[in-house]
Amino acid sequence: MRKTHFIFVTGGVVSSIGKGIVAASLGNLLKNRGYRVTVQKLDPYVNVDAGTMNPYQHGEVFVTDDGAETDLDLGHYERFIDESLGRDNNVTTGKVYSTVIQRERRGDYLGATVQVIPHITDQIKSMVIDVAANSEADIAIVEVGGTIGDIEGLPFIEAIRQLKNDPAVSRAIYIHVTLVPHLGAAGELKTKPTQHSVKELRSIGIQPDVIVCRSEKPITKEMTAKIALFCDVRPEAVFSCPDVPTIYEVPLCLDEQNMADYVLEQLALEKRMADLSAWRELVAKIKQPSRRVRICVVGKYIEIKDAYLSLAEALNHAGIANNVTVDIDRIDAESVGSEGTECLQGADGILVPGGFGSRGVAGKIAAINYARVNNIPFLGICYGLQWAVVEFARNVCGWQEADSTEVTPGTSCPVVAEMYEQKGISELGGTMRLGAYACRLRRNTKAFEAYGQLEISERHRHRFEFNNRYRMDLEDAGMVISGINPDRNLVEIIELRDHPWFLACQFHPEYKSRPSRPHPLFLKFIEAAASAG
Repeated sequence: MRKTHFIFVTGGVVSSIGKGIVAASLGNLLKNRGYRVTVQKLDPYVNVDAGTMNPYQHGEVFVTDDGAETDLDLGHYERFIDESLGRDNNVTTGKVYSTVIQRERRGDYLGATVQVIPHITDQIKSMVIDVAANSEADIAIVEVGGTIGDIEGLPFIEAIRQLKNDPAVSRAIYIHVTLVPHLGAAGELKTKPTQHSVKELRSIGIQPDVIVCRSEKPITKEMTAKIALFCDVRPEAVFSCPDVPTIYEVPLCLDEQNMADYVLEQLALEKRMADLSAWRELVAKIKQPSRRVRICVVGKYIEIKDAYLSLAEALNHAGIANNVTVDIDRIDAESVGSEGTECLQGADGILVPGGFGSRGVAGKIAAINYARVNNIPFLGICYGLQWAVVEFARNVCGWQEADSTEVTPGTSCPVVAEMYEQKGISELGGTMRLGAYACRLRRNTKAFEAYGQLEISERHRHRFEFNNRYRMDLEDAGMVISGINPDRNLVEIIELRDHPWFLACQFHPEYKSRPSRPHPLFLKFIEAAASAG
């Protein structure tokens, strides 16, 4: 059996410290050196997946081609290593325990008392090894969510401790990402939290091979030496990861300190030359744009940065390609509904993102109407398409009762309705239309112009859809159906005939955008916004 080299990434002191960005950045550097890389996230929460979790607690749900609803870090991984990942790249406590309980019910354990060790930890190890084997990766980077010391994460930490000596593992190292806070009153960075975090990690059996120090400013050589001494690592194993203007600068920051070379040395792998010129050029474009455009994102979770993370990144990718900085103005849909559209004045483009439920719907409709009437470039995504259809039906066709059955189940004009296969479903987790589906484009449309091809595949996450019963009448009124799912004749993309750039899609294009390959719809949207501004 092929043996893979493993890099296990843990974090300490605080959550959201940047383990995912560090893991993704290292993956970028190793792939750039010609190694086949995969990245996996181990999440300690008991949910089976992220699909039913509140954006206020968890941020966005990232969807893979195979229909998995995963942690947002998988989006970082895909964007940095430019590889499509799958459901097995995200492992949760819920998924592990569900599998073990099913096996116990089948009698797989032959009467044994099922315990956390070895049965839960063995299942975790199996899931980690299987992803590496199936991807045929030279190096698997495995990030453990949460912080060291959390009771929920202990089985995962124990599993990665055991994996170092597993016969399927060629070699394994541990990277610990920890906080070096800056105390304003003292006017200096403090290493004590890092020391305590490493002490906690060592108390449960893992000695880190590499320490990555997250801080506001770069740490000094003296601090590096102190951390190395107290944490029992070599000084060259301590890397500074300070705040930078863009997350895409992190790989360059770590490469300047030769982190990838040090990691390859610890894995007993060949050091190879890297060509980061294209990545440096990308970062330079981010830092030195020719101009700025203002994009108003009218949604429900505007105060939560991570709620629209992939969306923001896709806008930024399109900005890079168009040599503009995209200023994202997050606008509360409820305030637009109650206070009016004055806040949208001066927008170069308006975007209505995906979502669920009735809250903020009036504001989204008002924003869509404002974009349509004032010829402002508009992009609607998933829920944004559905309310664009409702707005058009009400204000162009004159169907005042037009609505979505998600919000008004008894509406007499259901231009958006529940998908046939969704009827009667009582469970919420993993039951939507999820993952990649085909879409056939219509020639001589903005969608076809953006993609430059007739057949595409995009990722979905929804329960409701455009109601084909009204399709002919809507088209007669000026709506263009420019994308159709060929298998079930479902409407995937709509446009407006007499508008500079108005397009909405039922899928989530943001999931497939990359910094070096911006998604075609975002690319054209920002191009239109830059031209209009």
